[in-house]
Amino acid sequence: MESKNDQRIQVPRELPAMFRPPVNRAMRTLDRSFFRKTVPLASAKIFKNSEISRLRKELASTKDLLAIPRLSSVQEIKEQDGSIRKALLLRETLKHDDKSTWSPTVTELVEKGTMAVAPFDLTLDYDYWSYAEIMTAILPEKENVEVPQGFTQVGHVLHLNLRDHWLPFKHFIAEVLKDKNPTVRTVINKTEDVGSQSQFRTFPFELLTGDNDLNVVQHEQDCEFHFDYARVYWNSRLETEHRRLVEKFQPGQMVCDVMAGVGPFAVPAGKKRIFVWANDLNPHGYEVMEDAVQRNKVTDFVTPFNKDGRDFIRDSAKQLLEAEPVTVTIQPKMRRDKKRKHTDESQVQSQAPAQVYERPSVVDHYVMNLPATAIEFLDAFQGVYAGQEARFEPHTSQKLPMVHVYCFSGHSDNEVDDHVDICERISERIGYKITPEDRVDGSGNSAIELAIFNVRLVSPKKQMFCASFRIPPEVAFRK
Repeated sequence: MESKNDQRIQVPRELPAMFRPPVNRAMRTLDRSFFRKTVPLASAKIFKNSEISRLRKELASTKDLLAIPRLSSVQEIKEQDGSIRKALLLRETLKHDDKSTWSPTVTELVEKGTMAVAPFDLTLDYDYWSYAEIMTAILPEKENVEVPQGFTQVGHVLHLNLRDHWLPFKHFIAEVLKDKNPTVRTVINKTEDVGSQSQFRTFPFELLTGDNDLNVVQHEQDCEFHFDYARVYWNSRLETEHRRLVEKFQPGQMVCDVMAGVGPFAVPAGKKRIFVWANDLNPHGYEVMEDAVQRNKVTDFVTPFNKDGRDFIRDSAKQLLEAEPVTVTIQPKMRRDKKRKHTDESQVQSQAPAQVYERPSVVDHYVMNLPATAIEFLDAFQGVYAGQEARFEPHTSQKLPMVHVYCFSGHSDNEVDDHVDICERISERIGYKITPEDRVDGSGNSAIELAIFNVRLVSPKKQMFCASFRIPPEVAFRK
């Protein structure tokens, strides 16, 4: 499981046959009442409630307790006089009427009068069995080798991407998944690839079950986003990656997020008191980002834009240079003297001095999270700081910006081949040769600070990477 929102079904170890759900491979409409069975077991009837904990430990140590997932060994039994007594479920191979199946421990406890072995009818129903166990009882046997296990949850929406051979069973899959995930109200299935019908990376889908409502509330990195999942791009699988990159930014730095979406990089960065100009071409994504900036109280640090990415790269560098200085002062939280019932302002003590952040006039980082095409936008960095050499090293301590560009490449047996491919594509767009050796500890140009991070495997032949590099002076100052 990559995140709390990107989940793989936890397939349990196979239950003993007597505890598995009833099988009905001819079922065409989900009948939850069908999944009910009674399992005859033996139980240890405890005469003193004060003894339950001790006996439970003792019987567990001798493996006499029933050990079945998601099922408590402590149960209640009703006596003939109507009273309720506690009992411990015993292993399925132990028979209440066959002492040859009893262990020496069970025999000894019975002979001492500490407990009695009695029959117990255990009832299991639909609510007990897991998604994987229910599906194994419904799907044709030939399909059972691979019960569909992965899904993405965004707010209350569970998003499937089913392969063709699962489509005849899609409604079964959706209903059972919804039943087994209490926070899910809506289940959809992607019908075409992301971006196949929209430049905004949205995707066509079908509603399988639940509410026809894709207005979600999503939390990530202590930030809250409200959006229509049908109109913007969001990928819960990238939460770890969002966090990884934001942690590279330092408070007071200037970041330009070129393809910002609804702000999963920008808004958390703003909470860290990083200045962010965040751009997205999708008008609805821009509106959502504006809402997120307000909702998460980062208006002093995050400014949304709605432009073409290439224009934004060129404009942002120039506009920052020409913009009026911006200073943000963060007052410390106040601490009052709790010993005094009444305090005036003179008695209020600050925990720390105010923190002052001045927005830089040049960009420290560019983020380009559009893996399908982001590399194509890199030509916009040619001449981005032409004529501004005096603002950067070696004339000052300011370095040229780092670029973090996301991209896809093949999933090669030798990852170096993918890195070479990425470097060649970057080099072609910026008009400057970069190689995998241009990393900090490499044998090439270490000033490039190249780092290629493997983000995730998208498909067996498609890998997502983040290539980070510092813009070479020959590119940034090109006339």
